[in-house]
Amino acid sequence: MKDLNEHYRALLGLDDSWTVADVDLDLDGNHVVIRLLHAGGRLTCPECEQTCSQADRAPERTWRHLDTMQFRTEIKATIPRCRCKTCGVKTISVPWSGKHSRFTLMFEALAIRVLQACANVSRAAALLGLSWDAMHAIIERAVARGLERRSLDDILHVGMDEKSFGKGHDYVSIMTDIDNRRVVEVAPERTIEAADSLWETLSESQRSKVKSVSLDMWQAFMTSAGKNAPDAEIVHDKFHIAKYLGEAVDKVRRSEHRELKQAGDETLTGSRQLWLYNVENLKDEKYDELMEIQKSDLKTGRAWAIKENFRWFWEYTYAGNAKKFFDRWYGWAIRSRLDPIKKVAVMLKNHLDGLLSYFRHRVTNAISEGFNSRIQSIKSAARGFRNFTNYRTRILFYCGKLNLMPDNCH
Repeated sequence: MKDLNEHYRALLGLDDSWTVADVDLDLDGNHVVIRLLHAGGRLTCPECEQTCSQADRAPERTWRHLDTMQFRTEIKATIPRCRCKTCGVKTISVPWSGKHSRFTLMFEALAIRVLQACANVSRAAALLGLSWDAMHAIIERAVARGLERRSLDDILHVGMDEKSFGKGHDYVSIMTDIDNRRVVEVAPERTIEAADSLWETLSESQRSKVKSVSLDMWQAFMTSAGKNAPDAEIVHDKFHIAKYLGEAVDKVRRSEHRELKQAGDETLTGSRQLWLYNVENLKDEKYDELMEIQKSDLKTGRAWAIKENFRWFWEYTYAGNAKKFFDRWYGWAIRSRLDPIKKVAVMLKNHLDGLLSYFRHRVTNAISEGFNSRIQSIKSAARGFRNFTNYRTRILFYCGKLNLMPDNCH
């Protein structure tokens, strides 16, 4: 038994202050209990790290550890409490677990890997035999560790976007580090105050290094960016521009479809998706269908052509040439007599500086769009969130590129 105790002591990485007092193997219950004992001597205060004398011992606690083969394994110990002249009576820290955790650091590292692989808290909990609350506590501790270790220096290109939170018009605002492909912070709502709180994540020195902010034309984000990162250029994201133009085409289609149906013409029936895809993404049969409809010289076809033509704007190398293209395109759009298209064209002209700044930085908010898909998967797996704090924690866990692992468990 002595050799077995030393074996477990080595596996747990215990120093001389702790010994394995006993290993209890329950073959019928597939259960191993490792009992640890403090060797005594002077103690260290967990708050101020002063050397202290022992006051007493806390009641026995239990920690879930990695399984020993097929045996569920737990650690049990009574932890000494020190008497600190500065902090009072405190329970000392233990090397195998974090404060307030019911799991060893090694077990938490395993749980984090399972969570990352499953991307679903309920499934991970089922695999590990834990409750949802226990898994969420592990996530909270992991994110807290990651945020404490994280460096926000040298962020050059920031993305700002919003994502729906609950039902209706509830949103959260999200800041991303475009170059490092990570979520930096999440704030409730999409107001100027929300955006300001995101910028407060960065120090004044860090904000001064930001060269560009990629965002849509939401005024709150633009106002906040101008206030908090005045030296950064606003870049209006081309994915949002494509979305605005696509929505304009769909408005033209819906209006024209109603008119045609009243006249008994079903030409546009079932065609919605055809007008939303980029032409190169259409399958052959869908492309042929679209070209056949185009022969009808419909308003929707003209709107689609204007939308598709704008994609060439992004292909230019220099802003000056892109500006000349925009002027020609704008004239076409304004003369189209298609109100939804004209409305988007005017909006783009009013924000032309933000479009042209793309050619100096070549950044997009594509990473935010990718995160939106990941965040939607997180929401679906959780069947929605009623608590913003939990929502934020989950986003940072899966999208923050944080160093989540406990010390010495990488």
